[in-house]
Amino acid sequence: MKFRSKGAATLGLVLSGALVLGACTSGDDPATTTDPGTTTSATMDTSDTAAPAEGSGCLQDVGITETSDGQISYSTGPGPWDGYNSVTNRTYSTYNSVIAQQMVSGFVYFGTDGTICENTDFGSLEVLSEDPLEVKYTIAEDAVWSDGTPVTINDYLLDWAAQNPEWLAPGYANGDNEEAAVVFDHVSASFAADATEGPKGEVGSKEFTVTFDTKNPDWKIIVTSALPAHVVAKESGMEPDALAQAILDKDVASVTKAAEFWNNGWTFNPGELPDVSLVPSSGPFRLMADGWTDTALTLEANDKYWGTPTGTKNWVYRFLEDAAMPQALQNGDVQIIEPQATVDTVAQLSNIGDSVTVATNEKLTWEHVDFNFRDTNVFSDAQGGLALREAFALCLPRQGIVDSLIKPINEDAVVMNAREVFPFQDNYEDVVSQSYDGRFDEVDIEGSKAKVAESGIATPVEVRIGYRAPNQRRGETVAAIQASCKDAGFNVTDIGSGDFFAKDLVNGDYEVALFAWAGSGQIASGQNIYSTGLPQNFGEYSNKDVDAAWSTLAGSLDPEVHAEQTVIIEKLLWDTLYGLPLYAHPGLVAYDSTIQNVRDTSTQDGVSWNAGQWMVK
Repeated sequence: MKFRSKGAATLGLVLSGALVLGACTSGDDPATTTDPGTTTSATMDTSDTAAPAEGSGCLQDVGITETSDGQISYSTGPGPWDGYNSVTNRTYSTYNSVIAQQMVSGFVYFGTDGTICENTDFGSLEVLSEDPLEVKYTIAEDAVWSDGTPVTINDYLLDWAAQNPEWLAPGYANGDNEEAAVVFDHVSASFAADATEGPKGEVGSKEFTVTFDTKNPDWKIIVTSALPAHVVAKESGMEPDALAQAILDKDVASVTKAAEFWNNGWTFNPGELPDVSLVPSSGPFRLMADGWTDTALTLEANDKYWGTPTGTKNWVYRFLEDAAMPQALQNGDVQIIEPQATVDTVAQLSNIGDSVTVATNEKLTWEHVDFNFRDTNVFSDAQGGLALREAFALCLPRQGIVDSLIKPINEDAVVMNAREVFPFQDNYEDVVSQSYDGRFDEVDIEGSKAKVAESGIATPVEVRIGYRAPNQRRGETVAAIQASCKDAGFNVTDIGSGDFFAKDLVNGDYEVALFAWAGSGQIASGQNIYSTGLPQNFGEYSNKDVDAAWSTLAGSLDPEVHAEQTVIIEKLLWDTLYGLPLYAHPGLVAYDSTIQNVRDTSTQDGVSWNAGQWMVK
C-alpha cells in the first residue's frame, strides 16, 4: 500500500465553514449553497504524474487530448442518485452533487485550498464597476448542452428566479409575510437576495450583466452554474425564450407554472432511468442511456463538451456503504473510494498493500450538534431555553469523542471551538480567544444537573439525536453522548435514519441534529445557516444581533470587517448556544495505484472534482 499523508494548505484569514447537507466528505451530510456542477481542484497525491504548479489549487493541464475507452468506478457512499436538480431542499446531498459536478458547468470552481478558480473553458467574468458592484458574464460561444442547445442568459434568468425573488412571493424574502408560500424549493436565496434586479441582457444572449445590491464578498460564487431552462420551458408548455421573457416581465403565473417542474420534474426513484432528454449535460460527462442500476450509475463522455476531453470514456458511481468500500477496492469492484475516515477503515486499507494508494488530509468540513429551536421542542426558548441547552453541552463529551474517534486517524486533531474558522487556519486561536471562554471544554455532570434544574424541565429529559444512518462514527458519537448525559438526567435516543435529511431535519422532527457542514473558499456562507428564516437554518434559530452581524459581513469586501464580524458572530452563537462544534473532519481517499491524476481536495466537492482527468495507466 502506498500511503500519503498531508495537512491542508494554510488558508486565508477569513475562509468560513460553508454549508453542506450532503456534500460533506463522508457523503451523508447537507451540501453548500454553491450551485450544481461546480468542480474543484486538489493537490496531487500520486507520485506517478506531474505535480501541479507551486501553490496552485486549480486544475492543471495533465496532457489529455482525447478520450480513452474504459471505465473507472468511484464511491463516496451508499446514497443513490435521486435528483438531477441537486439544489432543492430534498435533493441537496453529496450523492446528488457529485453527479451534478460532472453534468453542469459554471464560471468558477473551488480550488483544493478554497481558492476560487475561474473556469475559462466555460466563459469569463469582468468587473465593470465596484460601486455599485457590477459584473459582466460572457458564456463561451461554443458552450452547449449535450442536446445541442446553447447555454445562454436564459439558464441564468431561471436560476435567479428559482432563488425566490420578492416578486414571486411578496413578503417571503424579507419575512414580512409569514403566510407567503415559497414558489421554488431552492436551498439558497443568495442570487435573488444579492441581486434583486437579476441578470440583464437580451433573451438568448451569451452575455449578461449583474448588478449586486451589496458588495458581497462571495460574489464570484453567487453566479456560477445553472440548470437547463429550455427543458423547464418545454415541460411547462412554453418556448424557451418565452420563459426567459416571462422572468424579465415578472409574469408570476408563467414562472410559477415553471416552478412545478423545476421542483419535482428532476427527482427520480432510484434505479428508474429518466428520459435522457430531461437531463442534458453542459459538463464533461452525460448520463448514459441504460446506465442506471440499483447499485451504480454510469456517466459517459459528453461528445458535445467543448472543453478538454475526459481522460476515460465512462465514469461509474457505485452506491456502497462505507464499511464495504475497502473490500470492494481490494477486489477491483471499484477503483476510487472516499469513505468516512474511521479507525477500522484506515486499518483495513493499510493492510491491502502497494496495489492501493491511501491519501489523508484535513478537510474544510466540520462535525457539529445543533439544537432544534422550534417552540414545541424542549430546547427552545419557550421551554427549557438556554439553561437546558447549557446542561446538555456540559454533559456532552466532546474531548472523549475526539480522542476515541478522530485522534487515532489524525493525531493532531483537537476539539473544534469555532464554526467559521478551522483549527489548522492561522487565525483560529485569535478568533476563539475572543469569542469562547472554554466553559464547555470538560464534562461537568453536577453542573449539568444544576442547569437542568434551573430550566424547570422534569427529568428524564427525552432527547432524540438524528443523523443520516447508517454511519458508524455518528452511531458511536451518539452512544458516547448517551452514556455521558444519562447521569445528568437526559434520556438520549438514537433516531438515525436513511431519510433524516430529506424528512426529519427539514420537518424539525428531532431535538438534536448531528451532521457536518462542508467548507470551501466562501466567506459569507454561514449567513444561510444562522440568520433568521434562511433556507439552511433548519433548527429555526433566530437572533437579531446575529442577523445584523451577518448582514454587515456579507455586505463588505473588507477583510478587516470580515474578521471583526466573525468574532462577534462566534461569541453570540456561543452565548446563545446555537449548538456545539465537535471537530474538523479527517479526509480519506484510497484508490487503485494504477489510476492516474487522482487529486484530493480539502473542500466539500471531494476527490471527484477532477474525475474528467482520471485515467488508467
